Amino acid sequence: MDSKDTRIIIDCDTGIDDALAILYALRAPGVRVEAITTGFGNIGVQQAAENTLRLLALAQPDYDIPVAVGAAQALVREPGIYSPHVHGANGIGGVTLPPSNQQPVSETSAELIVRLADESPGELVLVTLGRLTNLALALELDPELPGKLQKVVVMGGTIYKPGNVTPVAEANIWGDPEAADRVFTAGFELLMVGLDVTLQTLIKGEHIAMLKRLGKAGNLPVIDFMEQTLQHYFRFYREANYVLDGAPLHDPLALMAALQPDLITTRRMKVRVEQQGEFTAGMVVADLRAQPKAGEYIEVAVDVDAERAVGAFLSVFI
Repeated sequence: MDSKDTRIIIDCDTGIDDALAILYALRAPGVRVEAITTGFGNIGVQQAAENTLRLLALAQPDYDIPVAVGAAQALVREPGIYSPHVHGANGIGGVTLPPSNQQPVSETSAELIVRLADESPGELVLVTLGRLTNLALALELDPELPGKLQKVVVMGGTIYKPGNVTPVAEANIWGDPEAADRVFTAGFELLMVGLDVTLQTLIKGEHIAMLKRLGKAGNLPVIDFMEQTLQHYFRFYREANYVLDGAPLHDPLALMAALQPDLITTRRMKVRVEQQGEFTAGMVVADLRAQPKAGEYIEVAVDVDAERAVGAFLSVFI
């Protein structure tokens, strides 16, 4: 490991865009994945862990990456619904990857996050790509955690754009709003990368065709997987959002923003997460008044250099 490497923990519910984010992290220069922690969301937590282990076997990183199994349901709500219409029955578009010889560690996701932060205080960046349940549970284990993580980057929420589960709520926050509110108000150095920017950042069929032409020989199995899994995702976004032959890079953009902050423009704002309301549960409520009083300050991505972000994603496979 280079001493200048960004050391990250990825917390995910390994669906299609989580898989792309993991593969990006494993190929990007200057980054070391210290662990991958899994939770429920796109699919159940056991399937998320299985998908993660199989992705690692596919990508074959040259160092060991522990995988933990975490929360199977939200903090206080009924067990959530999963998203087979978005991510396929197995979470990765129905693609079958060969099994892995690796097993999950015995620690829970929350326990692993707390231990790694204790061992390397101020050095780790946590990138969350799913519900914030695991991080909320880690906070219960160690209330001092905000001072031990260098930064938390959250894929979730929306301020100016519509939600994707309800008119105002994005799926990761909607899936456990109590956990999200605890995390957003805990005092982390926190960046929210939500639908305001991810919906602008599209991977298209033409990009995959280019990767198949130009990709390094060692990356061709990964590129073949991306081509297969994205067919399901492209079909969903055509039906749901009128996107033709493309889909947003939700989770990869959050991971890229953790590594290359200049890809996005941020605004500091006070926020809370609505936990009640028939139509508003899971809404990230930003106090945009001249003198904001409600909520705690976080950084929110409000714009993105989408063309450069897509280029940054593709370039690690070429």
